[in-house]
Formats: sequence, C-alpha cells, structure tokens
Amino acid sequence: MIRKLISRVFDLPTGIGRNKPKPRVLSLAQHGVRRDALSHAALRVVSRLQESGHSAFVVGGAVRDLLLGVSPKDFDVATSATPEEVHHIFRRSRIIGRRFRIVHVMMGPETIEVTTFRGGEVGKTNETGRIMADNTYGNQSEDALRRDFTVNALFYNPTDETIIDYHHGVKDLQAKKLVMIGQPARRYQEDPVRMLRAVRLAAKLGFEIDEHTRKPIASHAHLLKNEPPARLFDELLKLLHSGHAYACLKKLRDEGLSRGIFPLLDAVMDEEGGEAFLKLALASTDERIRADKPVSVGFMLAALLWAQVNNRWKARTADGEKSIAALMEAMAEVESLQDEDFAIPRRFSATMREIWALQPRFDNRNGARPFRFLEQPRFRAAFDFYCLRAEVGDVPREMVQWWAEFQHADHADRQLLVEEARHAPPAANGDSAERKKRRRRRKPNARPTEGSAE
Repeated sequence: MIRKLISRVFDLPTGIGRNKPKPRVLSLAQHGVRRDALSHAALRVVSRLQESGHSAFVVGGAVRDLLLGVSPKDFDVATSATPEEVHHIFRRSRIIGRRFRIVHVMMGPETIEVTTFRGGEVGKTNETGRIMADNTYGNQSEDALRRDFTVNALFYNPTDETIIDYHHGVKDLQAKKLVMIGQPARRYQEDPVRMLRAVRLAAKLGFEIDEHTRKPIASHAHLLKNEPPARLFDELLKLLHSGHAYACLKKLRDEGLSRGIFPLLDAVMDEEGGEAFLKLALASTDERIRADKPVSVGFMLAALLWAQVNNRWKARTADGEKSIAALMEAMAEVESLQDEDFAIPRRFSATMREIWALQPRFDNRNGARPFRFLEQPRFRAAFDFYCLRAEVGDVPREMVQWWAEFQHADHADRQLLVEEARHAPPAANGDSAERKKRRRRRKPNARPTEGSAE
C-alpha cells in the first residue's frame, strides 16, 4: 500500500517503487475454463510454440471473455519467441508493425496475433511521453506489467488449463471494474488510444471505470488529436462494432473524449432528432453484430451523420432550393466538417453518400422510375435507411409499406401499385406530394381532402 502511494504521489515510472509482482496461478477447478473453449488455431499455435521450446499462452481479451462466459471473436498469443523465431516456425505468417512488431499467423480461415513478451521499460518516446518505438523484449511478468488493464493481463496455458494472474485481474473481473495497470496519466501519455479502449470496454462489458483510472481521461483527451487519423478511425470502427455502439458513443461523450476523436459527436447528439435516430440505427446494427451477421460500415457512418445532413437539407429546401441540389449541398457541408477531424476512407464514404443521395428517390413513384430505382446496387441499404427514418417520423410509414410491397411483387402487381400511387391522396405520396399540395390553391368552398392539414 505504501509503495503504491509513493508511486502515485511522485509519479514514478511504471514498475518503479514496487517489487516484481508474484502471480496467482488459478487451476481449472478455480476458473472453469477448459482448453476446448479455445479455437483450433489458437491451440495449434500455442502447442507448436511450446513444442519448439518457447513459453506461449493465450492472453488478453480472449481470456477475459472466456471467464465472463462470452465466446471470443479472436485469440491473441504471447510468447517468449522473437518475431523472427515465430515467423520461422509458421510458414503461413508475416511480421507487421513498426512501433511494436507482431506476427500474424494464418491457420485455415483464422488469423492468430502473436506477440513477444515486452520488456519492463518503454522504448523511444516523444516530448509528450508517447511511445514511438517499443521493440524491447522481456519476460512474462514484465509483459503483464506493460499491458493496459488488469482484466487484460491474464495468461491462459491450455497445456495444464491454468490461468496466471499478476495484477488481480480475476478479482477486478468479478467486481466488474476496469483498472489501469500502473499510473493512468503516464499510461495515457504513452498511448492515448488507451482512453478510447477504457470507454469501449466499460460500455461493452458493463464495467465501471476505476476512479483512479477515469480521473485523468478528460484532461488528457487533447492527446488524441496527435494520433494518426487512420488509427483513430480504426478505433471508431471498434466502438461501432462492439455490439454496444450507442452506449460506447455516449460514454465517449460523457468522459469528455468526443472533442478529442470526434467533435461532431456532440453536435450529432444535440441536433434535433439526432440522438433518437442514431440510437435506433445503432440498435439495429448491434442486433446484427450480436447475431454474427455482417454490417455495413458505410451504413453506420451514414446513420451517425444523418441528423446533420437532414437538418441542413430541410433548411435549404425551406429557403427555396430544389430538393436534390439542397441535399447535395448539405452532404458536402457535413463531409467537409468531419474531414477536419479525420477523413473517412473512400470505400466507406462512397457507400455513405450513396445511401443519403438515394433518399429523395423514394418520393417518386411515377412511371418507370420505381422499376429503375429497384435495380440500383445500393437500393436495399437505402431502403433500410428509409425505414429507420419512418420509425422516427421523418417520412410516412405508408411510403415504407408501399416500397416493401413493390419489392416483393411480380411485374403485373408492380404496375398496379404504380397506378394506385398515381391516384393516391397527396399526403400519402411523401415530401414531393406535400410540395405539390402546397402549390395547389383550394377553391373557397371546397371540402378538405383526406390527409390535408385541416
């Protein structure tokens, strides 16, 4: 306790002011995780490394998830072997990374990430304390000390089915508490992305962030602005693919990190109708992720920024601009704003723009246009987006029903639906019909039509 207090008061570097931690070794009877819970590829990688004379363990999030009764999406392995030795053992492997080299071992359809035990001291840092190079290797206890959170510093040995715990990670896991190993402020300086991981894990696992771990986050959020845009975007994708996307984004904002990674998030959450639409859209993608179904990154990004686009679109049309031109201008304006933070890769931004640009086409159900629209490659994504808009009252539900029937009808029934739409009351024809209705002057004693404002 005294050593811990001294380390905090004097802000000593990680690992100084304490003895080498003595690990707690938990048997199968104590933790209940059997080796057959691991993937075949993870077992093969660990076995071959051990057979070659190296120490090797499944480590990190996979062990944490197994203890929580959750099936891990991937498995990481930590070993005493150097990257070159790992690469030599596994023919289908490649060494990647500059700041810290790791090995990707391809085994069947699965890729196992293999890292060498890191040394106790950090490598080259910049003026803010950010680690720039970290290819110094060490032993297992040093590697545990260098990991971020106690619940991620657990090593599983499938040979004897034991878990090695250096920092009371199992205890924190049972308490549903996220605790940083070492001094949080210094660890955030070493790698600012750890703040984003803290938010994501807390929201995803339903954990509380330990007060000592949480306190420096707001004051260190500005460090994220110095991170490469590609790395920040990758972390945003991890938040969106967590299966708890809205909770992650809300936690991101609550902890003061939105101004560091995504300043537009504050505007999105505060925009009229923005929070309700975003919550609904992300709940839909969360369901797909939890069901192991594919999700479109472009669709999620379109949902994230839609309130900004939609409100600008409405403002421009209210000022007399034509609908399509107004939408294009609104899209360009929002994209320009978010580009100040980081540029969305083109493969995602193209899908996002297409989904937005196709929205006005749902208003036009005349002649051959619905038939041609149905052939658009992005029609289904655009329609799913349109359905979400109907859920928040942005477009009439009757229009969604019409397009749902049109998709699944045969050619003759589609012709009939188009004919019926041509004679439908103005209010059922969506925004374009509403504009036609406003241009039409009612005769003095005419009875109001169904769906009118009266």
